[in-house]
Amino acid sequence: MNQSIPKNYSLNLPIHHDTYLIDGKIGKWKGDFTDVISTLLASNEEDQYTILGDSPKMDEKHALLALDAADKAYSNGTGVWPTMKVYERINCMQKFVDLMVLKREEVVKLLMWEIGKNLKDSQKEFDRTVDYINDTIKEYKKIDRDGAFFHNNSGVRALIRRGPLGVVLCLGPYNYPLNETFALLIPAIIMGNTAIFKPAKHGVLLIAPLLEAFQKSFPPGVVNIVFGRGREIATPIMKTGKINVLALIGHSSSAISLQDLHPQKNRLRLVLGLEAKNPAIIMDDADLELTVNECVNGSLSYNGQRCTAIKVIYVHEKIKDKFLTKFCEEIDSLKLGLPWENTLLTPLPEPNKPKYISDLIDDATSKGAHIINKNGGKKTKNFVFPAVLYPVNKEMNVYKEEQFGPVIPIISFSDIKIPIKFMAESSYGQQVSLFGNSEEKLGPIIDSLVNLVCRVNLNSSCQRGPDVYPFTGRKDSAVATLSVHDALRSFSIRTFVASKDNPTNKGILRKLIDNKKSNFVRTDYYL
Repeated sequence: MNQSIPKNYSLNLPIHHDTYLIDGKIGKWKGDFTDVISTLLASNEEDQYTILGDSPKMDEKHALLALDAADKAYSNGTGVWPTMKVYERINCMQKFVDLMVLKREEVVKLLMWEIGKNLKDSQKEFDRTVDYINDTIKEYKKIDRDGAFFHNNSGVRALIRRGPLGVVLCLGPYNYPLNETFALLIPAIIMGNTAIFKPAKHGVLLIAPLLEAFQKSFPPGVVNIVFGRGREIATPIMKTGKINVLALIGHSSSAISLQDLHPQKNRLRLVLGLEAKNPAIIMDDADLELTVNECVNGSLSYNGQRCTAIKVIYVHEKIKDKFLTKFCEEIDSLKLGLPWENTLLTPLPEPNKPKYISDLIDDATSKGAHIINKNGGKKTKNFVFPAVLYPVNKEMNVYKEEQFGPVIPIISFSDIKIPIKFMAESSYGQQVSLFGNSEEKLGPIIDSLVNLVCRVNLNSSCQRGPDVYPFTGRKDSAVATLSVHDALRSFSIRTFVASKDNPTNKGILRKLIDNKKSNFVRTDYYL
């Protein structure tokens, strides 16, 4: 691995990040700080992690100040933001995205250094997030148009729109600290909610360049951004009972812990993206070359650190040997490199991850599995080369855990009931990749799979996009649905004004519309 750093991608270190955003003001943090490290250059045990800089380790007092600001801005639905005209909220969001794109180079560079994502994928994450915001604006306009007419049924006239829910606590993941976090935050605020947002532990510095864009684009208290440990920030906020929506992408244990802190759970809406154990099922008539390529990328893109990654592979006995040979050859040919070298494999951003992956491998091999690729399991301080494990059984930790890293368990089958039984018994139900060419075989399997997961990928790897498609899961994999269309609905509720269809009410409604005395009761819309 070449450790020379091109000038374009070097950083001026250390980065002393000491700002936060509460109630429309960018404050300066005077308390304790947490070092932000990068594992990129620490391939040998004697190498030290690079200290990129530091970030505020904020406290309960400031967490509650952020909550108070969001609560005041929402003001039980009477605040400026939730009652604002739709086109005014859209203008605020458009201003934000226009300012955001000016920070592209800085954010992309920090994505590479903080979380080890390669250049191509870091650029894609930023650009995809910008596209997501623009598509959200378009979809919000459509929702507004759809609500701009009166229904009349059984003598009752109704104007039905979607309204905000309240104050949102937004917690994003480290693996997509920009895109998946904003997939929560953006639809939440454009629908009229207010928010407190705490970045993930890894991927924290890259949010700092965007604070000013948030501050300049939205009214005070609409977006509040605080930094620190979840236990010290999210815990006191949830205990108040003032949070109306918990929006989290992460682990189910975190989601459960935070829910349990809320004193009025029936008032808490959940928008959660959680774990997955997405299988690939390879039938005996699958196109071998296509299948291998999709499974390599599906299991190892960003080192498998994606909830949508292929986490276990079921291959039919008839083609098992051919698949394993070709799959292992492809994986062993992969190169490890630094993010700007655009290799598929890059260093792991979490210091404890190499040990975790090695422990999974050791557990599996102690229970009968073998590492069947030549380079599998080779370890450095910041990386473990992808290990293909076969045969895997249910006694192994890697069989049931979402490994979130470069280890690939493989199981052979002759009866399709085996992988289907695994999926039925699994705690998760996000996606599956199904490889094969016989419609007679695939048809009944698809009919079963669509009731076990929420997306069946035919002859392609599991993935989230395009963002206009629903992104959700069954069981412990998700609550609510995220996509450009669905997220706006997840962060809102149908609400309407109803009146008996008589001359008096028709006259009042007519005057409300003509005199523009209500932002809700209107029949115009934003083009």
